[in-house]
Amino acid sequence: MKRFNLIPLTVVALVAILFSGCAGLQKMKKNAGQIQFNVAPEVLEAHEGKVDVAIDGKFPAKYFNKKATIVATPVLKYEGGETAYGPVTLQGEKVEANSKVISFDNGGNFSYKDNIGYDDAMSVSDLELRIKASKGTKTLDFDPIKIADGVDATSTLLVNFPKPILGVVREANTTGKYDPNIDVFQRIVPDEMMADIHYLINSAYLSREEKLSEDVSKIKDYTKEAFDAERKKLKGVEISAYASPDGELEFNADLAENRQESSTKYLNKELKDAGVDTNLKAKYTPEDWDGFKELMEKSNIQDKELILRVLSMYSDPEVREREIKNLSAAFTDVAEDILPRLRRAKIITSIDLIGKTDEEIAALADSDPASLNPAELLYAATLTEDLNKKLAIYNSFSKVYPKDWRGPNNAGLVLAMQFKFDQAKPLFEKAEKLNNNEPIIKNNLGAVALFEGNVQKAEELFGAAAGAGNEVNYNLGMVSVKKANYDQAVRYFKNHADFNTALAKILTGDNNGALKDLENFDNPKCFMKEYFKAIIGARTAKETLLFGSLTKAVEMNPKLKAKAAKDMNFAKYFADPKFKAIVE
Repeated sequence: MKRFNLIPLTVVALVAILFSGCAGLQKMKKNAGQIQFNVAPEVLEAHEGKVDVAIDGKFPAKYFNKKATIVATPVLKYEGGETAYGPVTLQGEKVEANSKVISFDNGGNFSYKDNIGYDDAMSVSDLELRIKASKGTKTLDFDPIKIADGVDATSTLLVNFPKPILGVVREANTTGKYDPNIDVFQRIVPDEMMADIHYLINSAYLSREEKLSEDVSKIKDYTKEAFDAERKKLKGVEISAYASPDGELEFNADLAENRQESSTKYLNKELKDAGVDTNLKAKYTPEDWDGFKELMEKSNIQDKELILRVLSMYSDPEVREREIKNLSAAFTDVAEDILPRLRRAKIITSIDLIGKTDEEIAALADSDPASLNPAELLYAATLTEDLNKKLAIYNSFSKVYPKDWRGPNNAGLVLAMQFKFDQAKPLFEKAEKLNNNEPIIKNNLGAVALFEGNVQKAEELFGAAAGAGNEVNYNLGMVSVKKANYDQAVRYFKNHADFNTALAKILTGDNNGALKDLENFDNPKCFMKEYFKAIIGARTAKETLLFGSLTKAVEMNPKLKAKAAKDMNFAKYFADPKFKAIVE
């Protein structure tokens, strides 16, 4: 009987099985070019510090082995490294697993989305799809498949310089009286004094008692001092004579005119004897209904509201007087308390208080800051462009006025303008302890948070800074760019024009609007202004704008050469001799 060696046959069978498994995977690898990939965006983009990718894949019929599994991993490859996205697993019909199934007979589709954190090294990169196929215990790596370019990092060009706000009081003095501690600097401050000369009923005689009254003496001294003082200017003296609103109108008109004459004659003589040369103005009003209303509003007279209603209902003086007299009980009080104070001649002296000159303020800020009031010392800092001198003045302000939040706040602002946000932060925090509810300080703390990269905290602080100024909206525009809300950023930036506002418009596709902002940004030394103009030139195929602006940008800042050489905004020009000559 012939004997057969079974061992070789077993080996042959095993080899056949293994070859069959590998052959299936080899075929899929060989035909990998038949797989269709649609990547969005075609050039990857960085937004909100991330690089998103969306891939739609389509396998042809008769491609996907029924027993095979594919693990596909998108990998962003760049100079010096690579970063992988999350993998996606696909399986054939006979694989017992829970991944997406691709039919052998009909083929199939898959969709994929993921993101990775952006790094500056990714600015020039390739997106590869790396596929590892398996069948049973066998695995096979496919050749990497390039499916997209990356990364357009235009959004990362935001210049991280949020706007702090100077601490000044937003409302000027409206009292009409001089306040030596007024918070808004006014070199010339208007001031005035008023006094009344009173008359007896139906009389224009100016009594000796009234001439010697304290009010009249004070206003004469006030007028004389203003005329003589070096830092005061007498603008004028005015007399307004009145009759009280009782009696016949024609009689009251004559009475008021006579009171004007007697008071004017007296005051003219007194000022002339005092050596005061001024143009005294005089007028009279037959019945002082305005004064009557003012005194009534301040009084506690019974039926006060009813009398005021009569004034609002009737404009005829005789009707008014009749209706008020009909209120017999109330009119008695009016006749005793109100009317005597309206039988008068009112004297008003108006002057200007002349403050220190710029030279005087600047010198005192350096030599004797304590001699300046808060407004003057704050104003002194505006008289120099030297940031170190400004800082010294605000530090002096903090020493002279230690409880005023504006000292540390404004010192912090100067440091922030020098990009020393780490040194500005404790000063803004000190200001907040002095005035926790001041929106200006909230904005400035938000500027620090944004500079540090804490976008959420910055947004919260800017929200608490509502009403502090246009700077708040600018800073919220920066937050919106960082959060990839570009349309919202454009709205926040509407009252500003610079490189960041132009960037927001570039990112919304408004290249013309962006170019307009850059042209309106009056800073000829700003290299980013020219760099963004070059980007607009590249995006709109305006090569004169592109090459001209890029040349200016790199001349101002040679470090931009390396940046431009890898900026995907200029990808179409990487091989252009003109472009290469600029960036090399």
